[in-house]
Amino acid sequence: MRKSRRAFLSLGALVPAFALTRGVSQAATCDDAPTEVDIGYLRDMSAHHSQAVAMCQRVLGRNTGDSVQAAAVEVLRNQAIEIGQMWAWLKDWGASTVPPALVMGWMGANDGDGMPLANMPGYATPDELLDLSLLEGRDRGRRWLELMRAHHVGGVTMANHGAAMASSPKVIHLAAAQAQVQTYEIWQYDVLLAGEYA
Repeated sequence: MRKSRRAFLSLGALVPAFALTRGVSQAATCDDAPTEVDIGYLRDMSAHHSQAVAMCQRVLGRNTGDSVQAAAVEVLRNQAIEIGQMWAWLKDWGASTVPPALVMGWMGANDGDGMPLANMPGYATPDELLDLSLLEGRDRGRRWLELMRAHHVGGVTMANHGAAMASSPKVIHLAAAQAQVQTYEIWQYDVLLAGEYA
């Protein structure tokens, strides 16, 4: 059962990841000038992804169960690649890759002034990250699923806004693909939380 569950997770995540990679490389050939939304989205999503990568590092190699190991590998691989892609575009546009102190102003948050990075939807708190680090075994796996699910819900909200508001074709495509992939992964986590990790 564990082996088939792991295969289910891995194969399920590879399909949208392949679609994302293929579509971005096609869209990246477009010569487009960025707007505040394009740059804001890439900077904010890069910061959001960075925390997801850090959460994956807290479970990989631990005895959390095969399904969480497979899911964490997928998130770490996909989001690390996307961070590199987003940073490359920001650098090409002469924009900073430093995590912003205020985020989501491009979405109109706080009347366009933005909010602190720590308040970003889905962003885990220091106490939640500490809790994840202190748990052992499948309890850690369950907590990772819960935190990553919330993280993805926040990411999907941001990605949907990015796809709707961005001007750069490659940013629009990336945001739409990210929303699709993370929505699928939320479903995977729900299955695991209702079954193997209930």
